[in-house]
Amino acid sequence: MNPISQEICNNIFVKMLLESIGDGVYVLDTEGRIISWNPAMEQISGYTEEAVLGKSCRLLGFSQCFGKACPNGPAECGILFTGKLGPVECQMQHKDGRDVPVIKNARVIRQEDGAVSCIVEAVTDLTELNDIKIKMKAAGLHLNKKHRLGQLIGKSQAMKKVFSAIKASAASDVAVLIQGESGTGKELVASAVHSCSDRCEKPLLTVNCSALSESLLESELFGHIKGAFSGAIRDRIGRFEEADEGIIFIDEIGEISPLIQIKLLRVLQQKEVERVGESKKRKINIRIIAATNKDLFQLVQEGRFREDLYYRLKVFPIYLPPLRKHLDDIPLLVKHFIDLNNKTTGKQIQSISQQSMSTFMNYHWPGNVRELENAIEHAFVLCTGDRIDRLDLPEEIVWADPHNALSSHTKTRRISAPRDQKLNHNVLLDLLTKCDWNKAEVARRVGLSRASIWKYMKKWGIPNRKPKA
Repeated sequence: MNPISQEICNNIFVKMLLESIGDGVYVLDTEGRIISWNPAMEQISGYTEEAVLGKSCRLLGFSQCFGKACPNGPAECGILFTGKLGPVECQMQHKDGRDVPVIKNARVIRQEDGAVSCIVEAVTDLTELNDIKIKMKAAGLHLNKKHRLGQLIGKSQAMKKVFSAIKASAASDVAVLIQGESGTGKELVASAVHSCSDRCEKPLLTVNCSALSESLLESELFGHIKGAFSGAIRDRIGRFEEADEGIIFIDEIGEISPLIQIKLLRVLQQKEVERVGESKKRKINIRIIAATNKDLFQLVQEGRFREDLYYRLKVFPIYLPPLRKHLDDIPLLVKHFIDLNNKTTGKQIQSISQQSMSTFMNYHWPGNVRELENAIEHAFVLCTGDRIDRLDLPEEIVWADPHNALSSHTKTRRISAPRDQKLNHNVLLDLLTKCDWNKAEVARRVGLSRASIWKYMKKWGIPNRKPKA
């Protein structure tokens, strides 16, 4: 190294400055040998200044230098040609062999005549920052766990009561009756009770009473023997026997006939079943969870449901509130459904707009959580950015918002979709004008996707934005 370079790099003022900097800083000569090493660099790397002076920078084993592993020297790494490097996030090897996450910067110092004097490299230790990120992620996971039980999600007082009821019911084997409107997640409650109970390793079987006729439901629940009825060509085990030692979830219990009610009462009282077509009693060890979206007590008063069965089923009732009764859970649910749809579609949608959230909070949700899930799926089809906008939401939700100016405005000027009219340049231009250049609204009226409308606009040279008057 020439005397001038040595004088510059060993300047007392520069040395004092380097020692006062919190980041690690070291200086290399043009051959890549270390000629200066500040105290912060000692702390980050574990090497003292005496141990590294005169040695190659390869000692630090950076995982990246110009996109590759640490080269043999400055001539190879490219710093002498580019004059700078970074900032680049990489790993640096500590003296004890562990990898230290760092951000690395490098700059060439030149003399007045342009000749390279030395190379200054700075290293920022990311260990503490990474630890904070890990703790934040863990805290987020803990928060998510805190606000969910099984697949049920909520932080409202209404949902906390449901969580408490599930945990309490899981501690015994009594019958559970889950009551709630359609779409509130009654099957998820049954699943949560199962997963929290001592029977979690045993089967959980589901039977939907509304989907089967009386004869089919009887055979489904109790099984049958060969020849019991036309088409019974072999013995068949029923769901009660199949769920032995586990749990059977009977959905839409309010739909069962008087005959099934009598047979179900016998199962609850005597813990035994008879297959259709035989008189042999078979002992079973099961727990019954029933669910309904009807008012069973009202059905009892009307004589349509047995009172003794009703009280046998509702030993431990769990009431699942409609979504309109716990609207403060909507942000959590929305995030959950966005994450699910990102995984299934491959998209990277991050959130929904404030207007969309406001629309959700003002909606009455007759379909409850299931309708919210469907609304997010609908929005994923239309959304092309990283955030769901109000125009990506289903029409019935947008129009129902009393605080949505777009809703009332759209209602007053809505026209019939020209589905029977061939879409061409003039028709599309006319629709865009009437819809104030709202591509999503045009797409709905013609029965196409918003992406298709954009393609037609590009094809026919129609501007993406409304032309200025």
